[in-house]
Amino acid sequence: MSKSDSVRMTEGSVSGRILRFAFPVFCGNLFQQLYNVVDSVVVGNFVGEDALAAVSSAGNLIFLMVGLITGIFMGAGVVISRYYGARQEKMVERAVHTSVGFAVAASAVMTAAGLIFVPPILRMMGTPDSVLPNSILYFRIYFGGIGAVMLYNAANGIFQAVGDSRHPLYYLAVSSVVNVVLDLLFVAVFQMGVGGAALATVLSQAVCAVLAFARLGRIQEEYRVRWSKVRMEWAMLKEILRMGLPSGVQNSIIAFANIIVQTNINAFGAGAVAGCGSYSKLEGFAFLPITSFSLAMTTFIGQNLGAGEYERAKKGARFGILLSVLLAEAVAVVMYVFAGPLIGIFNSSPDTVAYGVLQIHTISIFYFLLSYSHCVSGILRGAGKAVIPMLVMIASWCVIRVSYITVITRFIHEIQAIFWAFPITWSISSLILMIYYFKADWIHGFAVKK
Repeated sequence: MSKSDSVRMTEGSVSGRILRFAFPVFCGNLFQQLYNVVDSVVVGNFVGEDALAAVSSAGNLIFLMVGLITGIFMGAGVVISRYYGARQEKMVERAVHTSVGFAVAASAVMTAAGLIFVPPILRMMGTPDSVLPNSILYFRIYFGGIGAVMLYNAANGIFQAVGDSRHPLYYLAVSSVVNVVLDLLFVAVFQMGVGGAALATVLSQAVCAVLAFARLGRIQEEYRVRWSKVRMEWAMLKEILRMGLPSGVQNSIIAFANIIVQTNINAFGAGAVAGCGSYSKLEGFAFLPITSFSLAMTTFIGQNLGAGEYERAKKGARFGILLSVLLAEAVAVVMYVFAGPLIGIFNSSPDTVAYGVLQIHTISIFYFLLSYSHCVSGILRGAGKAVIPMLVMIASWCVIRVSYITVITRFIHEIQAIFWAFPITWSISSLILMIYYFKADWIHGFAVKK
């Protein structure tokens, strides 16, 4: 059996514990973002602009389809982290096996849903005719292997809940190398086009899932996965859904709003789709510190509130917010200065570069707002207040964003007006969450079941 690398966030230096958790998450997400970029770079340079548009525009629709489920895995992580912080081993074991059981069931549902619903959704989005066949092919292959994505998300949630962010880093590093090699082999050598890029992504995710569960099956801790015990206990599943469903609903509704944005971008042609899709890959690098500290906050707050360490939880929250905001803005400066060369990596078409650079210059300087919203949301999820960020995000990032797009496009027929939807709605969510964070009692109200 394997030695544990879990970390109890209830002990030791606050900043040290958070950084020890967040840094491997940052590096792991960096590897994942790099292989997402490689997909686009290889396709854009070896296949062409239309193929790049097909791959680049996939993110929002994939997030719409899987966002609900991944949000529920976040809820599972909150439940596991609290019982782990409270040292209730039997409850940790039950939560872990229920989470894995849910992943198996969700895999079957998501495969069927993706294969059936994606083609008509792409047509409803007004995907350009030159892009549509490649888009459908990409999604069919991706959702054919969605089980690997679901299982890895479940495993990753378990590792992060117990403070082990190192092993997901190792698995993502291996997966990234596999993805790059397969991308070049399938697309550049075998000339399989967009289908090759999708197949490389699916196989690399499968590698991640196999490695993660191989370790979870050997670990000498209460969160060890024994497949004979995998089942969905309804009482535990109800608790997981209570914690995770708000985040899942938030993910899906925001993704739907972004699909509305994408639909308006599609009207500007394949160059706009490719340029904005290339920007979205670069934006992923800004999300690295944001995601890292948001996840660190959820785990840190969950474990410490489970252990009744209220002052420690507040101190960690302040540290996480500050560092997340500063790092996100540092990425923004780099992207703003080097916008042209960065977009040009994906495709040298003047239209692609022009649209991508315009989006970077419009949006990137406001990343500190995006970071603040996500970090406070992570804190509130760890405190069991997931409904609050859900309501705030739905109101600002969905209702207001879609309303703004609907109105502004009637009067201003320029793509930059669409881009402004993001910083405007980030500002609104940050203001509301700031008021709640400072005025409401998010620390108390959680009691671990005995």
